[in-house]
Amino acid sequence: MLWIIIALMVFIIQIASIIIVEYRRPNKAVTWLIVLFIFPLLGFFLYYFLAKEYSCQRTLRRKNNRHWKQFKADLINRCNRRITKDMPEANVWRENIMHASLKNITSVPITACNEVTVYTEGEEAYESMLESIAAAKHHIHIEFYIIRDDYLGTRFKQLLIRKAREGIKVRLLYDGIGSRLLGKVFLQQLRDAGVETGCFFPPLVTFFDKRINYRNHRKIVVVDGKIGFFGGLNIGDEYVGKDPKFGYWRDTHFCLTGDAVLWIQYTFLTDWYLVKEQTITDSVYYPIQECPGKELVQIVKSGPDETILELIFSIIVTAKKRIYIETPYFIPDPGVLLALKTAVISGIDVRVIIPAVPDKKLIYNASLSYVQELLQAGVRFYCYQKGFIHAKVIISDNLACSGSANMDMRSFCGQFELNAVFFDGKVVDRLVQDFYRDLSTSNEILLSEFEKRSRIQKTKEVFARLLSPLF
Repeated sequence: MLWIIIALMVFIIQIASIIIVEYRRPNKAVTWLIVLFIFPLLGFFLYYFLAKEYSCQRTLRRKNNRHWKQFKADLINRCNRRITKDMPEANVWRENIMHASLKNITSVPITACNEVTVYTEGEEAYESMLESIAAAKHHIHIEFYIIRDDYLGTRFKQLLIRKAREGIKVRLLYDGIGSRLLGKVFLQQLRDAGVETGCFFPPLVTFFDKRINYRNHRKIVVVDGKIGFFGGLNIGDEYVGKDPKFGYWRDTHFCLTGDAVLWIQYTFLTDWYLVKEQTITDSVYYPIQECPGKELVQIVKSGPDETILELIFSIIVTAKKRIYIETPYFIPDPGVLLALKTAVISGIDVRVIIPAVPDKKLIYNASLSYVQELLQAGVRFYCYQKGFIHAKVIISDNLACSGSANMDMRSFCGQFELNAVFFDGKVVDRLVQDFYRDLSTSNEILLSEFEKRSRIQKTKEVFARLLSPLF
């Protein structure tokens, strides 16, 4: 009898602990309570090690980050000086509510004088990256969530080794979980050639430090501080369509020249500082940009304490005509869910493209649990049929946001991401064209047909949705 009372008291303490810590995030609290009820001891063990709130800013302050704060302010002033009063860009913030929101939500300013290239297939994007790396004169900075030791990974490795031996400074960051299969030999060969490497949150260390649930999902290449790549592509053969399960791989990646590259560089070097504790702010890494382009770009650097959720919400609620979304994972938070419903009720054209074949079944079932609810509201959903769609794009009227962030809770609040906002211009037009082309190879999900799915499938969706705040 005493053991029962003790066990009950321990269980009550565990419940109370979760409620006290997570009271500001009720959806997450309910999810962890469900896990706790299903797995009484294991559930709290997982919660203790996986649910700790992580603050990048506190970590930086603990490492005496005054230098970075001042450097960022100087960089902002430098970019603002490039926007003169006679340029249309000078008044962009006053044009509408969306632009004003972007100014206040993000910590990085809009940049002018950019030129943007959009890639929709991995092969073309990788060839452009490799060509730029091969032409590097001073430094190469690379950061990816996933790096594989396969044919494509070997091409990158060999080129980086060659450039390092030529005397070019090469720095490589990889995520500890995303690149967990990357062998020691692969990394040692890079180090032996002079490439500096860093692991963002090694699994074992961060597990005991309760940070394993926070991953670096960014995909960055910066060459000589003048050319920047980012988007949805990692380094692996599947991203060029060589995975027999998925076949053709549809993604969206970008190449930038211009002032926006300074902020991609800033993102990489602050990550490098977190991992290696090396402060790198020399002017040679932030050269004067001589790009003649006219595109407006705002880099959006997000993480556990610098979330992208407010930005996505603002993009949706300020739309007047259209909201187009492409995402491999669709798990909106309650605010975004309500915003999409409100938009379509207001007569806005809201369309969402998701994969027809999932790569993660549990997350896919969670995504489907939201489909019926939004179909009933009037949102139109499409399943991409040509292969696997990994593009992460949101188009709102004449503005677009794209990069590494998915439309799910992990990208909203738990992962380090890098996106960009593109304003009215050729980039937005190109992304709209890509969206319509993807629609032509997608099948629309009809509510009448979707409601006929089996009870087993519906049960899977209910269970997955209950766990979705953890995804």
